[in-house]
Amino acid sequence: MLSFRDDPVSHGQGTGRSGTTELPELEFHPVTADRLGDLARFARTHGRFRYCSCMRWRMTSSEFARSPPTARAARLVRMVRDGNPVGVLAYANGVPIGWCSVAPRETYAALARYKKLAPIDDRPVWAIACFFVDARFRRRGVPVALLEAAVAYAFSHGAHRVEGYPVEPGRLYGFMGTLPTFERVGFRDATPPGRERRVLRLESPTTSA
Repeated sequence: MLSFRDDPVSHGQGTGRSGTTELPELEFHPVTADRLGDLARFARTHGRFRYCSCMRWRMTSSEFARSPPTARAARLVRMVRDGNPVGVLAYANGVPIGWCSVAPRETYAALARYKKLAPIDDRPVWAIACFFVDARFRRRGVPVALLEAAVAYAFSHGAHRVEGYPVEPGRLYGFMGTLPTFERVGFRDATPPGRERRVLRLESPTTSA
C-alpha cells in the first residue's frame, strides 16, 4: 500500500499493482485549500465533472436538484476551505487529469439516505463515491492508481477501513468504479446477504481483527 503524506505520491510506468507499460508518470495530491486552483482547472476542462462537482452524494437529492452547477461547485470549495476531506487529484506532467472522491461516509448526505446502500454496520468508515478520469488517460490503469492513493490518504488520516460501491460498466451511476478496480487494490466483498448493491471494504493494516 502506498504511503501518503503531504508530499506527492508517485506512480511510474511498470510500478506497483496498478503499473502497466502504458501507465503515465503520475502524482497524487489531496484537495486542500492550496489545491483549489487545480480543482477549478480540472472542472473547467471536464464539463461532466463541473456539472456535478462531486456533490451528487454529498447533497441530499432535493438539494442537488435545486442547485445550479455553480452552487454545487461553491459548496465543494466551502467544504475544502473548512478543512473537510473531499478527495484526491491525479496529475500527469503537473496537470490534473483524474479525481477520486474519498471522505468519511457520514459527510455524504445522499448516501446516508440511500436505502440500497445503507450502512452495513455501525463501525466508522470512509467511502469512495466517485472516479473521474480524463478521456485521454482512460484504460491505462489510472483508476487503480487513484484508488490506491485515495486509500492511503484515508488511512493516513486515521481511517480504519474504506469502502466502495462498484457498478457494472454502463449501468446505474457509472462513476462509482468497477469491481475489478477495487479487487486489484485488495478490497473484499462485504455485501450483506440479500443486498442488491455490492459493498466492498478494505481494512487498514493497523486495524485489529
